[in-house]
Amino acid sequence: MNVRHDPAQLADPADADLPTATGREAELGAFLRARRESLDPSRVGMARIGRRRTPGLRREEVAALADIGITWYTKLEQGRPIRVSVKVLSAVAAALQCSESETEHLFTLAGMQRPVPPSASFVCETVAASTQRILDQLDPIPALVQNARFDIVAHNDAYCRLLQIDVPNLPVEDRNCIYLALTQPVWRAIVVDWQGMVANMVALYRAAMAEHMNDPLWEAQLQRYLAVSDLFRDLWQRYQVRGIQNHVKQFTHPETGVLSLTQTNWWTAPRNGARLLVYVPADEATEAALRRLPPVRPR
Repeated sequence: MNVRHDPAQLADPADADLPTATGREAELGAFLRARRESLDPSRVGMARIGRRRTPGLRREEVAALADIGITWYTKLEQGRPIRVSVKVLSAVAAALQCSESETEHLFTLAGMQRPVPPSASFVCETVAASTQRILDQLDPIPALVQNARFDIVAHNDAYCRLLQIDVPNLPVEDRNCIYLALTQPVWRAIVVDWQGMVANMVALYRAAMAEHMNDPLWEAQLQRYLAVSDLFRDLWQRYQVRGIQNHVKQFTHPETGVLSLTQTNWWTAPRNGARLLVYVPADEATEAALRRLPPVRPR
């Protein structure tokens, strides 16, 4: 038998005396109502008994599906300023058959951080075919798409040739620029100012993480960095923060010598922080050298 959630998980009794909400809480109520009215009762296994005055599900049906009290769900949908628990809001999202984006929106309107299960610590993200085509067309200019946590979401062959790392054959959880910079000897050898680059990455990660405190994905990534590098641990304790800027980075390759490349950033999906990084040659010698970079040797 299903156990109905304790109403105390959803609201505080003192909330009954609070005034009717406006703003984000009203938006939350309107979103819930729109989702409820858009659902076909037969789609969620509800029989069409009696005449329905409004389309979609009734409030009591949503409450039953979510195992919460009708009174509490009604207050939520009316935009009343009640305190919602993660457990109950997740149950409401499931009852309303919200998509990933809709569930994320629901939690945002409620002013809450959506929990991420530990098993999702490393997610294999993909990009649209059109984005990969852009990356491929940029070759021999190295380019990649990186998310806010520095995971390599997509790249071109020129990027692998520059760093002499076969990214596609790496485990998914290792395809991360900070992790590779900390653990790959070849990366350390190719980047001219390796310690300066790591310090910049650490400061960028600390600044970005301020918006993701207690997010399991970010926390898991941070613990991984701290576990593999004394340098990262030392830099993390300095509490330095920086913003993303275009800047010149120098690489040295045994067959081409020093390459000067301007790291140029474009945001492909501003909301989740995904950006396109293109390493543009800073001089003619570097432009010619990029065309001579050898393919990555299997390791």
